[in-house]
Amino acid sequence: MTKKVTVNTIKNYKSSKEKFSVLTAYDCYTAKYIDEAGIDIILIGDSLAMVALGYENTNAIGADEMEIFTRAVAKGVKRALVVTDMPFLSYHKSIESAVENCGKMIRAGANGVKIEGGSDYIISVIEQLTSVGIPVMGHLGFTPQFLNQLGGYKIQGKTREAADEIVRQAKKLEKAGVFSIVLEMVPEDSAKYITEKLTVPTISCGAGRYCDAQVLVSDDVFGKYPEFKPKFARKYGDMGKLIYECAKQYNDDVKSGKFPSEEEVF
Repeated sequence: MTKKVTVNTIKNYKSSKEKFSVLTAYDCYTAKYIDEAGIDIILIGDSLAMVALGYENTNAIGADEMEIFTRAVAKGVKRALVVTDMPFLSYHKSIESAVENCGKMIRAGANGVKIEGGSDYIISVIEQLTSVGIPVMGHLGFTPQFLNQLGGYKIQGKTREAADEIVRQAKKLEKAGVFSIVLEMVPEDSAKYITEKLTVPTISCGAGRYCDAQVLVSDDVFGKYPEFKPKFARKYGDMGKLIYECAKQYNDDVKSGKFPSEEEVF
Protein backbone atom coordinates (compact mmCIF):
# COMPACT_ATOMS: atom_id res chain seq x y z
CA MET A 1 0.00 0.00 0.00
CA THR A 2 1.27 3.48 -0.88
CA LYS A 3 2.35 5.43 2.18
CA LYS A 4 -0.11 8.08 3.36
CA VAL A 5 0.99 11.70 2.99
CA THR A 6 1.00 13.47 6.37
CA VAL A 7 1.82 16.98 7.57
CA ASN A 8 5.29 15.66 8.41
CA THR A 9 5.68 14.47 4.82
CA ILE A 10 4.87 17.98 3.64
CA LYS A 11 7.29 19.60 6.08
CA ASN A 12 10.02 17.19 5.02
CA TYR A 13 9.60 18.18 1.37
CA LYS A 14 10.99 21.59 2.34
CA SER A 15 14.18 20.25 3.87
CA SER A 16 14.72 17.75 1.04
CA LYS A 17 14.01 20.47 -1.57
CA GLU A 18 11.51 18.16 -3.25
CA LYS A 19 8.61 19.88 -5.00
CA PHE A 20 5.07 18.74 -4.20
CA SER A 21 1.69 19.19 -5.85
CA VAL A 22 -1.74 20.39 -4.74
CA LEU A 23 -5.05 20.19 -6.64
CA THR A 24 -8.63 20.87 -5.67
CA ALA A 25 -11.39 18.25 -5.74
CA TYR A 26 -15.06 18.38 -4.80
CA ASP A 27 -16.41 14.86 -5.35
CA CYS A 28 -15.41 11.30 -4.51
CA TYR A 29 -14.28 10.03 -7.90
CA THR A 30 -12.44 13.13 -9.07
CA ALA A 31 -10.58 12.90 -5.77
CA LYS A 32 -9.91 9.19 -6.41
CA TYR A 33 -8.36 9.83 -9.83
CA ILE A 34 -6.31 12.78 -8.57
CA ASP A 35 -5.10 10.70 -5.64
CA GLU A 36 -4.09 7.81 -7.89
CA ALA A 37 -2.21 10.27 -10.12
CA GLY A 38 0.10 11.02 -7.20
CA ILE A 39 -1.05 14.49 -6.15
CA ASP A 40 0.26 15.13 -2.63
CA ILE A 41 -2.45 17.39 -1.19
CA ILE A 42 -6.09 17.43 -2.24
CA LEU A 43 -7.77 20.67 -1.27
CA ILE A 44 -11.52 20.99 -0.97
CA GLY A 45 -11.26 24.61 -2.02
CA ASP A 46 -13.96 27.19 -1.42
CA SER A 47 -13.52 27.73 -5.16
CA LEU A 48 -16.22 25.06 -5.40
CA ALA A 49 -18.66 27.89 -4.66
CA MET A 50 -18.05 29.11 -8.19
CA VAL A 51 -16.95 26.07 -10.19
CA ALA A 52 -19.36 23.52 -8.68
CA LEU A 53 -22.28 25.51 -7.29
CA GLY A 54 -22.36 28.46 -9.67
CA TYR A 55 -22.09 31.19 -7.03
CA GLU A 56 -20.65 34.56 -8.00
CA ASN A 57 -17.69 34.35 -5.62
CA THR A 58 -16.20 32.16 -2.91
CA ASN A 59 -17.75 34.16 -0.06
CA ALA A 60 -21.18 32.69 -0.83
CA ILE A 61 -20.47 29.20 0.50
CA GLY A 62 -20.85 28.14 4.13
CA ALA A 63 -19.39 25.57 6.50
CA ASP A 64 -22.33 23.14 6.19
CA GLU A 65 -21.82 22.91 2.43
CA MET A 66 -18.04 22.51 2.80
CA GLU A 67 -18.62 19.64 5.23
CA ILE A 68 -20.72 17.78 2.65
CA PHE A 69 -18.03 18.10 -0.02
CA THR A 70 -15.33 17.15 2.47
CA ARG A 71 -17.13 13.88 3.22
CA ALA A 72 -17.38 13.12 -0.50
CA VAL A 73 -13.72 13.83 -1.27
CA ALA A 74 -12.38 12.00 1.78
CA LYS A 75 -14.14 8.80 0.68
CA GLY A 76 -12.16 8.79 -2.56
CA VAL A 77 -8.68 9.38 -1.13
CA LYS A 78 -6.18 6.81 0.16
CA ARG A 79 -2.77 8.50 -0.14
CA ALA A 80 -3.02 12.30 -0.39
CA LEU A 81 -3.35 14.71 2.51
CA VAL A 82 -6.93 16.05 2.48
CA VAL A 83 -7.32 19.71 3.46
CA THR A 84 -10.56 21.67 3.68
CA ASP A 85 -10.66 25.37 2.88
CA MET A 86 -12.55 27.03 5.74
CA PRO A 87 -15.10 29.37 4.15
CA PHE A 88 -15.91 33.01 4.79
CA LEU A 89 -17.05 33.74 8.37
CA SER A 90 -16.64 30.13 9.50
CA TYR A 91 -13.73 31.00 11.79
CA HIS A 92 -14.21 34.72 12.42
CA LYS A 93 -17.02 34.89 14.99
CA SER A 94 -15.05 33.45 17.90
CA ILE A 95 -12.20 31.07 18.58
CA GLU A 96 -14.70 28.60 20.04
CA SER A 97 -16.88 28.56 16.92
CA ALA A 98 -13.77 28.35 14.73
CA VAL A 99 -12.63 25.21 16.56
CA GLU A 100 -16.14 23.74 16.30
CA ASN A 101 -16.41 24.39 12.54
CA CYS A 102 -12.89 23.13 11.82
CA GLY A 103 -13.54 20.08 13.98
CA LYS A 104 -16.54 19.23 11.80
CA MET A 105 -14.22 19.03 8.78
CA ILE A 106 -11.83 16.72 10.59
CA ARG A 107 -14.72 14.47 11.61
CA ALA A 108 -15.88 14.53 7.98
CA GLY A 109 -12.52 13.10 6.89
CA ALA A 110 -10.17 16.05 6.36
CA ASN A 111 -6.60 15.78 7.62
CA GLY A 112 -6.30 19.54 8.07
CA VAL A 113 -7.88 22.92 7.29
CA LYS A 114 -6.82 26.06 5.44
CA ILE A 115 -7.22 29.47 7.08
CA GLU A 116 -6.76 32.84 5.33
CA GLY A 117 -4.96 35.84 6.76
CA GLY A 118 -2.36 36.77 9.35
CA SER A 119 -4.05 39.16 11.80
CA ASP A 120 -3.60 38.77 15.54
CA TYR A 121 -7.05 37.18 15.77
CA ILE A 122 -6.23 34.64 13.03
CA ILE A 123 -3.00 33.79 14.82
CA SER A 124 -4.99 33.11 18.00
CA VAL A 125 -7.36 30.86 16.05
CA ILE A 126 -4.49 28.90 14.52
CA GLU A 127 -2.77 28.50 17.88
CA GLN A 128 -5.95 27.07 19.37
CA LEU A 129 -6.56 24.75 16.41
CA THR A 130 -3.05 23.33 16.44
CA SER A 131 -3.16 22.96 20.23
CA VAL A 132 -6.17 20.62 19.93
CA GLY A 133 -4.63 18.60 17.10
CA ILE A 134 -6.08 20.23 13.98
CA PRO A 135 -3.34 20.82 11.36
CA VAL A 136 -3.55 24.21 9.65
CA MET A 137 -2.41 25.44 6.23
CA GLY A 138 -1.97 29.22 6.14
CA HIS A 139 -2.83 31.54 3.24
CA LEU A 140 -1.25 34.97 2.58
CA GLY A 141 -0.84 37.38 -0.31
CA PHE A 142 -4.13 37.80 -2.13
CA THR A 143 -6.77 36.36 0.17
CA PRO A 144 -10.07 35.88 -1.73
CA GLN A 145 -12.24 36.14 1.38
CA PHE A 146 -10.97 39.74 1.74
CA LEU A 147 -11.88 40.50 -1.89
CA ASN A 148 -14.17 43.40 -1.02
CA GLN A 149 -11.65 44.95 1.36
CA LEU A 150 -8.77 44.55 -1.11
CA GLY A 151 -10.80 46.19 -3.85
CA GLY A 152 -10.63 43.35 -6.36
CA TYR A 153 -8.23 40.69 -7.63
CA LYS A 154 -4.99 42.58 -7.01
CA ILE A 155 -1.41 41.31 -6.89
CA GLN A 156 0.08 41.53 -3.39
CA GLY A 157 3.66 41.95 -2.22
CA LYS A 158 4.84 43.99 -5.19
CA THR A 159 7.32 46.11 -3.22
CA ARG A 160 10.09 45.10 -0.81
CA GLU A 161 8.11 46.68 2.02
CA ALA A 162 4.99 44.72 1.09
CA ALA A 163 7.00 41.49 0.80
CA ASP A 164 8.52 42.15 4.22
CA GLU A 165 5.03 42.52 5.66
CA ILE A 166 4.07 39.13 4.22
CA VAL A 167 7.24 37.66 5.74
CA ARG A 168 6.30 39.18 9.11
CA GLN A 169 2.83 37.62 8.94
CA ALA A 170 4.22 34.31 7.65
CA LYS A 171 6.64 34.03 10.56
CA LYS A 172 3.73 34.58 12.96
CA LEU A 173 1.81 31.80 11.19
CA GLU A 174 4.90 29.59 11.41
CA LYS A 175 5.20 30.22 15.15
CA ALA A 176 1.47 29.50 15.58
CA GLY A 177 2.06 26.04 14.10
CA VAL A 178 0.99 26.00 10.43
CA PHE A 179 2.50 23.19 8.36
CA SER A 180 2.54 25.16 5.10
CA ILE A 181 1.51 28.53 3.66
CA VAL A 182 -0.23 29.32 0.36
CA LEU A 183 1.09 32.46 -1.34
CA GLU A 184 -1.49 33.72 -3.82
CA MET A 185 -0.90 36.28 -6.59
CA VAL A 186 2.49 37.37 -5.33
CA PRO A 187 5.25 38.39 -7.79
CA GLU A 188 7.77 35.60 -8.34
CA ASP A 189 10.74 37.53 -6.90
CA SER A 190 8.79 38.39 -3.77
CA ALA A 191 7.58 34.82 -3.36
CA LYS A 192 11.16 33.55 -3.68
CA TYR A 193 12.29 36.04 -1.03
CA ILE A 194 9.44 35.01 1.31
CA THR A 195 10.03 31.29 0.75
CA GLU A 196 13.72 31.58 1.62
CA LYS A 197 12.85 33.26 4.93
CA LEU A 198 10.59 30.44 6.15
CA THR A 199 11.08 26.96 7.55
CA VAL A 200 7.63 25.72 6.50
CA PRO A 201 6.87 25.04 2.82
CA THR A 202 5.21 27.67 0.64
CA ILE A 203 2.60 26.76 -1.95
CA SER A 204 2.36 28.93 -5.04
CA CYS A 205 -1.05 29.96 -6.30
CA GLY A 206 0.14 32.31 -9.01
CA ALA A 207 3.32 33.08 -7.04
CA GLY A 208 5.86 31.74 -9.52
CA ARG A 209 8.40 28.96 -9.69
CA TYR A 210 10.38 29.32 -6.48
CA CYS A 211 7.80 28.21 -3.92
CA ASP A 212 8.05 24.68 -2.56
CA ALA A 213 4.80 23.56 -4.20
CA GLN A 214 2.12 24.55 -6.70
CA VAL A 215 -1.67 24.58 -6.35
CA LEU A 216 -4.31 24.97 -9.03
CA VAL A 217 -8.07 24.62 -9.21
CA SER A 218 -8.75 21.28 -10.91
CA ASP A 219 -11.50 22.75 -13.09
CA ASP A 220 -8.90 25.08 -14.63
CA VAL A 221 -6.48 22.19 -15.15
CA PHE A 222 -9.16 19.96 -16.70
CA GLY A 223 -10.73 22.71 -18.82
CA LYS A 224 -14.12 22.39 -17.17
CA TYR A 225 -14.76 25.94 -15.94
CA PRO A 226 -15.39 28.31 -18.86
CA GLU A 227 -15.99 31.64 -17.10
CA PHE A 228 -12.34 32.69 -16.93
CA LYS A 229 -8.84 31.24 -16.74
CA PRO A 230 -6.34 32.87 -14.37
CA LYS A 231 -3.02 33.94 -15.94
CA PHE A 232 -1.18 31.49 -13.67
CA ALA A 233 -3.34 28.44 -14.52
CA ARG A 234 -2.47 25.88 -17.19
CA LYS A 235 -5.16 23.96 -19.06
CA TYR A 236 -4.15 20.30 -19.51
CA GLY A 237 -7.40 19.06 -21.04
CA ASP A 238 -10.80 20.08 -22.33
CA MET A 239 -13.40 18.34 -20.21
CA GLY A 240 -15.96 20.97 -21.11
CA LYS A 241 -15.73 19.96 -24.78
CA LEU A 242 -15.68 16.25 -23.92
CA ILE A 243 -18.81 16.52 -21.75
CA TYR A 244 -20.58 18.52 -24.46
CA GLU A 245 -19.66 16.05 -27.21
CA CYS A 246 -20.69 13.00 -25.16
CA ALA A 247 -24.01 14.58 -24.17
CA LYS A 248 -24.71 15.67 -27.75
CA GLN A 249 -23.94 12.22 -29.17
CA TYR A 250 -26.19 10.61 -26.56
CA ASN A 251 -28.97 13.08 -27.36
CA ASP A 252 -28.62 12.40 -31.08
CA ASP A 253 -28.60 8.63 -30.54
CA VAL A 254 -31.73 8.72 -28.37
CA LYS A 255 -33.64 10.84 -30.85
CA SER A 256 -32.53 8.78 -33.86
CA GLY A 257 -33.27 5.46 -32.15
CA LYS A 258 -29.62 4.35 -32.08
CA PHE A 259 -29.72 4.11 -28.28
CA PRO A 260 -30.37 1.68 -26.77
CA SER A 261 -29.07 -0.98 -29.12
CA GLU A 262 -29.91 -4.69 -29.04
CA GLU A 263 -26.88 -5.28 -26.80
CA GLU A 264 -28.15 -2.74 -24.28
CA VAL A 265 -31.58 -4.20 -23.53
CA PHE A 266 -32.69 -7.18 -21.43
